[in-house]
Amino acid sequence: MTTTGLPGHVRIVEVGPRDGLQNEATPLDVATRVGLIDRLSAAGLPAIEAGSFVSPKWVPQMADTDAVLAGITRREGVDYPVLVPNMRGLEAALAAGAREVAVFGAASESFSQKNINCSIAESLERFRPVCDEAIRQGLRVRGYVSCVLGCPYEGEIAPDAVATVARALADMGCYEISLGDTVGTGTPGKAGAMVATVTEELPVGMLAAHFHDTYGQALANLYAVLQQGVAVIDSSVTGLGGCPYAAGASGNVATEDVLYMLDGLGIETGVDMDALLAAGRFIGERLDHAPSGRVARALAGRAPA
Repeated sequence: MTTTGLPGHVRIVEVGPRDGLQNEATPLDVATRVGLIDRLSAAGLPAIEAGSFVSPKWVPQMADTDAVLAGITRREGVDYPVLVPNMRGLEAALAAGAREVAVFGAASESFSQKNINCSIAESLERFRPVCDEAIRQGLRVRGYVSCVLGCPYEGEIAPDAVATVARALADMGCYEISLGDTVGTGTPGKAGAMVATVTEELPVGMLAAHFHDTYGQALANLYAVLQQGVAVIDSSVTGLGGCPYAAGASGNVATEDVLYMLDGLGIETGVDMDALLAAGRFIGERLDHAPSGRVARALAGRAPA
């Protein structure tokens, strides 16, 4: 920890190529997705979500994730996790050479029913054999909990509900639990209270913050949980991906915004801003839209060093 009580180092998990692109209207070809991931790894990001082994019928943006994994240049020390919703997804991930997978639960019963058509308890039972087999095969498993600070159907979510799901995922062998403010309605006090409750069940070193910026609160929320010792942050290059529950709203907090804040706090990340901006320009040109993050917009004309 630094003298300010903040972590001295933060691990940024780049979710743009998966969580970001799956919310973009236009599916991108394999070469573009590979190009984005390779540029992100060249920027020094230590973990990059490479895709998702879900049905292309439901998420066409994530089709051919196996080809993406085959095409990327794997860098030493960089993780390339993929999302797997079930055993079929895990089998596909194993066949594609994945070394880390992620499972995705929810702290909201309504969200779980509408998103994956089952209760929270049923979803956890689905994940159990997936986690068991992944670990048996030598893969690391990351757990996600969505709707930790609010649900589009239920409103506020009790921190105890978040802690219960997080504990269950940890008990299945997930090495890290990413706490997602899916709707982006959280505020710093609520984010801090939620993390305080979860850390009654799990060590803070197991937690990651995955905050959306729908209401412009993501950086403030991140600062609040950094003060509690959270040292892993999920973010998306240029803020890729909207919020499907708030038309026109931004979704994932932009990696550039997170990096600028962390740099200003003297927190090390190992990520190079100029290379990150270059990766953002690359994907922005392919999607033909401007970045949603403020730092990428402010530094749009900055040339690489």
